[in-house]
Amino acid sequence: MTYTALIIGGGIAGASSAIALHKAGIRSVVHEAYDRTADNAGVYLTLAVNALDALRAVDVDVRGLGFDTPRITISSGSGRKLGELPYGAALADGTVSRTVKRADLYRTLREQAVRCGVPIEYGKRLVAAESTADGVRARFADGTTAEGDLLIGADGLRSRTREIITPGAPGARYTGLLNTGGYARGVTAGEPGMMHAIFGRRSFFAHTAHPNGEVWWVANPASATEPTPAELAAISPEQWRSRLIELFRRDRGPAVDIIAATEEIFAGWNTYDVPTVPRWHRGRMIVIGDAAHATAPSIGQGAAMAIEDTVVLARCLRDGSGVEAAFTAYERLRRERVERVVEQGNRTGGWKALGPLARVPRDVVMSLAMKRMARTGADPSRWIYEHHIEWEETVRS
Repeated sequence: MTYTALIIGGGIAGASSAIALHKAGIRSVVHEAYDRTADNAGVYLTLAVNALDALRAVDVDVRGLGFDTPRITISSGSGRKLGELPYGAALADGTVSRTVKRADLYRTLREQAVRCGVPIEYGKRLVAAESTADGVRARFADGTTAEGDLLIGADGLRSRTREIITPGAPGARYTGLLNTGGYARGVTAGEPGMMHAIFGRRSFFAHTAHPNGEVWWVANPASATEPTPAELAAISPEQWRSRLIELFRRDRGPAVDIIAATEEIFAGWNTYDVPTVPRWHRGRMIVIGDAAHATAPSIGQGAAMAIEDTVVLARCLRDGSGVEAAFTAYERLRRERVERVVEQGNRTGGWKALGPLARVPRDVVMSLAMKRMARTGADPSRWIYEHHIEWEETVRS
């Protein structure tokens, strides 16, 4: 069945959705709220093997971006190594998880969508949407409108589409952690491609070395109160540097040296998740990705879940008897998995924000769990990484 989809949001979920829909034979137009691309976004993310597998299903190749990150070590602030494990088992052809700059991923997805013939319109902030006799009409802040057969809300944490579908639906929930990071040079930080996660005495720190010698890192200082955007914007890079060095100065490890060797530290931001959204779709409108089920960044699955969403939704629309039937099939295939991932992210994020008294038992529990996994080969996260979407398989309603 031939449709035209209005995609709200031009980020990872929006661009991936356009690509997946194109492969399914469905036309789309991307409407991005901002008046420019996100090519200058400074942060990075690790695409786990399940994300790479989903991208492969719609012919997206990211092997030219970033670098392989096959394993992760976990240590305490005392310098004690708690364990090491794969960042998900390698795919059949040897593909392993890959760390990439978010801006590079945005650009790659956007360029592939454009090659697929997908129009991308900027400065189109959604304010309202309504059903028509045979589709949906979107209204934007600039006074323009657009009509299509369906509307996909890939508009993130602050989703306007989610509000339209379910007024009063749960919104973004502050996790109690801030995020900042940067890229350092001239400092030694271990084997290239190994991700190092350090549960420090006063904050969480993670770093990995690019094969070119650059060290990519993030830190998650805890903050009991949620800073406003203005409060975060008022913190200068040098203030971040001083604050972070103070947080990590009692830890054994390279955090202080890495921070000191970083020319530019990212402006900090709050981290959020989105608790269970009771309704993902209404009529011919649906939300995907962070708009439906944002997970805390603790387990590196936010982008992966969004990418998986786009592939599954495209298959459902390709094979369904109608838009609403396709949306129902999509929710049946996705809700249980993504809500489990959100729950896992909450647990892991909570471990980062523990106070001094709780950190000792946490480290003991983590060490014992790692030893048990190493001994038995049982990884309780396998269900996340080994998820595979078979593009050619027909979706049954």
